[in-house]
Amino acid sequence: MKQRILAIAIAATLTACGAGDERTGEATTVTAAPAGASSAGAAPDAAQADAFVARVERELGDFSVYEAKVAWVNSTYITEDTDWLNARAAAESTALQVKFANEAARFDAVTGLSSDTRRKLDILKQAIVLPAPQREGAAGELATIATRLQSAYGRGKGTYRGEARPGVELEALMGTERDPELLQEMWTSWHAVGKPMRADYRRLVEIANEGARELGFADLGAMWRSNYDMSPQEFAELNDRLWGEVRPLYEQLHCYTRRALNRKYGDAVQPASGPLRADLLGNMWAQEWDSIYDLVAPAGSGDIGYDLNDLLVAKDYDATRIVKTGEAFFTSLGFAPLPQTFWERSMITKPRDREVVCHASAWDVDNKDDLRIKMCTLVNATDFVTVHHELGHNFYQRAYNRQPFLYLGSANDGFHEAIGDMIALSVTPEYLVSIGLLEAGKVPDASRDIGLLLRQALEKVPGMAWTVLVDKWRWGVFDGSIAPDAYNKAWNDLRREYMGVVPPVARSEEDFDPGAKFHIPGNTPYARYFLARMLQFQFYQRACEIAGWQGPLHRCSFYGNREVGAKLDAMLAMGRSRPWPDALEAFTGTREMNGKAVLAYFAPLQAWLEEQNRGQQCTWQVRPVAEHVP
Repeated sequence: MKQRILAIAIAATLTACGAGDERTGEATTVTAAPAGASSAGAAPDAAQADAFVARVERELGDFSVYEAKVAWVNSTYITEDTDWLNARAAAESTALQVKFANEAARFDAVTGLSSDTRRKLDILKQAIVLPAPQREGAAGELATIATRLQSAYGRGKGTYRGEARPGVELEALMGTERDPELLQEMWTSWHAVGKPMRADYRRLVEIANEGARELGFADLGAMWRSNYDMSPQEFAELNDRLWGEVRPLYEQLHCYTRRALNRKYGDAVQPASGPLRADLLGNMWAQEWDSIYDLVAPAGSGDIGYDLNDLLVAKDYDATRIVKTGEAFFTSLGFAPLPQTFWERSMITKPRDREVVCHASAWDVDNKDDLRIKMCTLVNATDFVTVHHELGHNFYQRAYNRQPFLYLGSANDGFHEAIGDMIALSVTPEYLVSIGLLEAGKVPDASRDIGLLLRQALEKVPGMAWTVLVDKWRWGVFDGSIAPDAYNKAWNDLRREYMGVVPPVARSEEDFDPGAKFHIPGNTPYARYFLARMLQFQFYQRACEIAGWQGPLHRCSFYGNREVGAKLDAMLAMGRSRPWPDALEAFTGTREMNGKAVLAYFAPLQAWLEEQNRGQQCTWQVRPVAEHVP
């Protein structure tokens, strides 16, 4: 779910993704002035700032549990009544956050503050996801719209062969269906889910921008970007630099994949030059392409000797066993098992009797150990990896649960997303042998390395382009450079610019394609997922170094290594108490986020792709597959 009691609150969920992305009782009563604030207009001092922060942490901590419980019920039991309860909870949450953010700003000019108090005041001002202006009724309107958008997504359905199907089923079918007409049907019908959201989203932007400006930010995008221990401009530049480092790898993968799809479908479906047709890539949003590995696998080395989907079925895995296996990876590193309440309170499979939000998310309802996941888990390789990701959130949440409330979060939100993904990188053939899923004699030899790396690249690398563009679009929407009457055109223009993909059918401004991705109606900032794509490889490379791994980086598994677990836990336990470069340095030894580990991991594959693509025009700025209709 979206994070509401500050972006860092554990009571809120953390989504895959992204991300991808809680109360009962009466509303909390909020006093009008900060604790210890001076009277008669006298300037506040450092002692009053300390008292204010202490009170805010108590009030927000109590309120977050109430909000988490309401949000959990709404996400796992969508009705008009739970929508109403969640909207009311969100309105109270937003009003409380905005009030405390404005009160925190009163201490901006105070001298003599401890670094701890100053950091907490900054967090209060910067970490609101959807700030409402202080005028009467604004918080309620914003919360109602936000809840309506999320529930519209949760209730959404598309079609397959003319039959209505929920999004989670269509996502799975997109990975297995190879008929381009059926792929087009699923893509088009699911993207229609966004159409009714357009007016609500425009209004949400107007209100949240107004709230951000009241807090001293140029717009909501600038406010989101201020939350990374650097200026909004510096953060935008960091994203551009990181993408520039890995883009050449993506371009080679795109070029190779286009040629394979052209061989499969022909020029009429997938031309040999220009962009890729978005629905042919095995994923509703073209953000991961590993489901079409069978179409692009290299001759001779493409068959890696096993299929994880088949292994899970053959070993009689069910959804719960998949989650138990994910937990076992973390306990092998020395982390304590998940509490019994996790198994009693999580939603691991989709209930048959009600509407739910299936998008996977991890929750810490009480900021201590009421850990849960919410998933409509299927027995397949994708959800096997997703479980490792979501549990990464849960173990991170518990690692820092002794921090003060305002430090209950990751060093930056990309760290939270990266931890589980780092674990997932360690799901190698050797790991599958160690847990009994794969026979030792079926571990692919070195001649299969290109196949292994290509499959991994199809999962990881397209997501780098996808995750950088989603918030590029939102930042443009928030600052006005993307006008409401160009929402859809701008979205698909960015998809083409960064990913080289286009819709399978003509689009217009009657459509709202961004609404077909949970994180847009769910209002989950997305830059975290781009950062995670970089950080997971930095963390993974360092973990392999600690474990003493000597072979090719992509073959490393640190499953069972307690030294890695101890050093990882030390970083996780820091929470948000220090700037993220400090946390990065604590585990990796460097303060710089970069794409070097990504390129080191995929170096053999990139060299092979460049050879395969020799003589090809590896660009996509040609004609679109389907023109935009004004």
